[in-house]
Amino acid sequence: MPGVAEMLKATEAAVVSRVSLRDVNRAIDERILPDAFVSVDNGRHILAGACSFISFYFETAKRLTSEERLFAIRTAGPKLTRSRGLAWAALLREDWTVRDDFLTIDLRPFLKSASDRMSDLEAAREVVTSSDDVLGGAPVVRGTRVPVYDVAASVAAGQPIERILEAYPSIDAEKVRLAGIYAEANPLRGRPRTIGDLPEGSVIISDRRAPRLRKSG
Repeated sequence: MPGVAEMLKATEAAVVSRVSLRDVNRAIDERILPDAFVSVDNGRHILAGACSFISFYFETAKRLTSEERLFAIRTAGPKLTRSRGLAWAALLREDWTVRDDFLTIDLRPFLKSASDRMSDLEAAREVVTSSDDVLGGAPVVRGTRVPVYDVAASVAAGQPIERILEAYPSIDAEKVRLAGIYAEANPLRGRPRTIGDLPEGSVIISDRRAPRLRKSG
């Protein structure tokens, strides 16, 4: 699994942090994260370990003031900087408790959540592949010709998992889940698919058509 020092794209950081892309950009623009954890030289990137701080800042907004949340991040930041060469497992063995007078904050649950989501992101990367020889280079589930973004679109549309697996019998529920994570971390750009297009491998459940009304002569 990648270490905490991997730099993630903003969309990937949103997945690992469990927040919106807008919130990730806020964390950069409003300097919620220390500058050492952010790079804007060639697109926006965020240190993987710092995604835990983004999660903490936005998830505790109703319980802690902005000053208290920023204090916790600034206090724990140097420890994360020193731990950049560690794996997530080693990072989680450290004490991430922050104290300020009567206030005690444990950041470890947020690091654990980020670690779990980082594992999911890495698994999603591994399950997806692309080749010019397969569907013109479109990302597909490894070992199949199933387009990743079509599977993710079915998930986003609220299709039951049973129907998705019926349409794509060469994949299982876990690969459906990972396809959704990959698509979220790497959103499509460009013209969306037209309504008339059907994903490869789709099954038409019903083809009922309503007759067109004719104008009376």
